[in-house]
Amino acid sequence: MVVDHAVVKRCAADRPCRRRIMLAAAWVTDSLPFLCWAVTEIFWRDNSTTMVMSSMWIFFVYMVTAVGRLPLNIALLASHRLWALLAGVALSLALEAAFVYGMAVTRTDYVVNRVEIVSDRLPASFDGYTIVQISDMHIGSMVRPRRELERIVGLCNAQEADMVAYCGDLINIRHSETAAVADILKRLRARDGVYSVLGNHDLGVYVRDTISQPVEENTRRVSAAERSLGWRLLDDRTEYLHRGEDSVSLTGISFRREWAETQHSSDLPAAGIEKAYVGVPHGVFNITLSHVPQMWDDIVAAGYGDLTLSGHVHSMQMKIPVGKRGISPAALRYRRWSGLYTERGHSLYVNDGVGCVLFPMRVGARPEITVLVLVSER
Repeated sequence: MVVDHAVVKRCAADRPCRRRIMLAAAWVTDSLPFLCWAVTEIFWRDNSTTMVMSSMWIFFVYMVTAVGRLPLNIALLASHRLWALLAGVALSLALEAAFVYGMAVTRTDYVVNRVEIVSDRLPASFDGYTIVQISDMHIGSMVRPRRELERIVGLCNAQEADMVAYCGDLINIRHSETAAVADILKRLRARDGVYSVLGNHDLGVYVRDTISQPVEENTRRVSAAERSLGWRLLDDRTEYLHRGEDSVSLTGISFRREWAETQHSSDLPAAGIEKAYVGVPHGVFNITLSHVPQMWDDIVAAGYGDLTLSGHVHSMQMKIPVGKRGISPAALRYRRWSGLYTERGHSLYVNDGVGCVLFPMRVGARPEITVLVLVSER
């Protein structure tokens, strides 16, 4: 066999160059979150929709490249054997594929979950009453808002529900996000109407330029936008649903600015929620909409919330579908983070939401529309 020594020397000379290129690429991808933060701090005075979407895609690239490379890096540090290298490569490729699939498919792979809520306090005339629960659209972070909302509204309307409960975070950053899709949202319907509460994003607390757009003004405009859609905004107040001579109370607890710093804590201050229940008799079956599930204990302690509906968590957009509830990093931060919880005759359902924040993907945590069927034991 004739060896071309010139080729061998050229390959050997190329190795350091290739290594430097690979190290530079690794450094750039690992630094993406910091670089993104630096650019937004220097060049953007405010969190515009364009800036937020750009940041989401940059963070997605970081997840695929830097986070996806972690299994390979760990394998290289742990062992120099070939089997360890191959295992690291396989795991990294699988993780990267999961991220890409979560962006391209799972992000809009809507699931309709049907859940029965059984109570001996529910009037017999409400037996079979259906509620469609949706939450966390985050319109400003949708990749194709009109197409995605057409599907969401179509799926909700197909359930022919008695009521739609929207549990907060209609927008992502600013009130103007609703303008281009208002005609679609107006089509959302149910026999007794659409009821909603405000979430943390609806308040405008993530707007940086609060001089040109005060938080209070953003909140007011989002509230006005929801009312213009024909939705009944339950901003810390109660209404009643009727069937014949029977009724159930429907209460809404909107997110508050003072909760913004501790919104992921289990110890949100509950002082003030009682005003939402002023005059509401304890003997009446109560449905409460609360964007954050952390309020459930306080709602029940006040003597209400036979059924509480929440959102907010999204299962952190990552869930391995194993067991009853799945495995998610959200379980490390929240006591109640997804699905149905029943304690002492009271029920809480935490909807996984239909939108995204931080990155445009959902790994295993499919966007959810919930159909709750009330069942009377009377």
